[in-house]
Amino acid sequence: MLPIYDMYINGEWVKPSSGEYFESVYPATGKAWCKVARGNEEDVNKAVEAAYDALTNPEWANTTFTERGHLLRKLGDLLAENVDEIAELETKDNGKLMREMKGQISYMPQFFYYYAGLADKIQGETLPIDKQNMFVYTKKEPIGVVAAITPWNSPLYLTFIKLAPALVAGNTIVIKPSEYTSTSLLQFMNLVEEAGFPRGVVNVVTGYGHDVGQALTTHSKVRRIAFTGGSEAARHIIRNSAENFSRLSLELGGKSPNIVFDDANLHNALMGVIAGIFGATGQSCVAGSRLFLHEDIYDEFMGMLIERTRQIVVGDPMDPKTEIGPVATEQQLETIEKYVKIGLEEGAKLVIGGKRPEHMKEGWYYEPTIFEHDEHTGCLVTEEVFGPVLSVMKFSTEEEIVQLANSTDYGLAAGIWTENIGRAHRMVDQIRSGIVWVNTYRSISPMAAIGGSGLSGYGREGGLDSIEDYLEKKTVWINTSDEQMDDPFIMR
Repeated sequence: MLPIYDMYINGEWVKPSSGEYFESVYPATGKAWCKVARGNEEDVNKAVEAAYDALTNPEWANTTFTERGHLLRKLGDLLAENVDEIAELETKDNGKLMREMKGQISYMPQFFYYYAGLADKIQGETLPIDKQNMFVYTKKEPIGVVAAITPWNSPLYLTFIKLAPALVAGNTIVIKPSEYTSTSLLQFMNLVEEAGFPRGVVNVVTGYGHDVGQALTTHSKVRRIAFTGGSEAARHIIRNSAENFSRLSLELGGKSPNIVFDDANLHNALMGVIAGIFGATGQSCVAGSRLFLHEDIYDEFMGMLIERTRQIVVGDPMDPKTEIGPVATEQQLETIEKYVKIGLEEGAKLVIGGKRPEHMKEGWYYEPTIFEHDEHTGCLVTEEVFGPVLSVMKFSTEEEIVQLANSTDYGLAAGIWTENIGRAHRMVDQIRSGIVWVNTYRSISPMAAIGGSGLSGYGREGGLDSIEDYLEKKTVWINTSDEQMDDPFIMR
């Protein structure tokens, strides 16, 4: 009998109103391994009402910023003590390498520690107002109920960068994880409870977008929506947010350029290229899916890249020797195959890969795949594939590569590989991207914001500034004069 996961609402484990559950499938085998509650509008209403009530519950409303920081730090400590269990659940849900998930989850407490440290640095201002006998200051208050909608590729990481600043600011939150990857977050709720967060402060409603997501993003008591996912879903959420005038941040996809100049350290660049497109089976918003090689090192680098790609071990994500695991969903595997088929029809040159691996009889696996392109055209170059598929092109000058790198509707990430510090700075200034890595790729930190522009969305998550998105600024005017007020029909 499969394990069953219920929802977490108002500090309790709650069965779905519908009585229905859906299966979560292990991508390495294509077989169901557990059942998850299928929530609906009724469940969303319960969760939002619980979150709304918690805003005025003295147990939460009267906590100081410092006290909330202590709670976050304790939560980070508990996460650090439960890495193996939570990492295994995440691997079972989305097929990422167990060694990758253990490394990622081991680092995640730093996000809670960072925002815990910022808790008592949130402050208002005294304004040098231009009027006599007026004392004016600002203060920061929680915005209210936050809705967080998270994807399947990095479920906990992309939840924590929303959850930590939301909580330290004093908000309450309702989280809708991807229907493909709900269990690690549900398990994490036990730690939220153990850390001592009051009932209703953190809630999780599992289910599908058209049921849970729609109800959550249109709810009248939701004041902020933080979304990570695809552009089509984002368009629906933007329209939904008009119903409640919620603040909105969108962290979407990308078609990121990874640029290798002729003076680069080629070994390090190779490692960065491999990490950028084949790490996490290419299922990363910041995947470096467009590789641009300077013409003088093109042949040498391509030889190195093809050789290293041949050596990549595709296999069981639980095996520590595996380097590429399965794609997270069967639908995504079919999407990758569709793009590869169209790319071949459009004239892209297949160098290596391009099919399911023959030795993996079960599960949703795809070989690391490389295409060469003569022109910056075609679906493989312009559209997000979200899989282990790399498009490679030549360039000759800085001016040319800036134009090529910016020839996209996305603007999330970019990589630059050069030993010339002046060139690095010139590229950073000219490439249109929310994140730029120089001589590294896929580095993260709680101190560094992520986000993009264009089809990559808007708003930033992580870093100091993200706290402001979870706060309202209140301006307070105090008349210090004892004089009698006269004319009420003039502004003072």
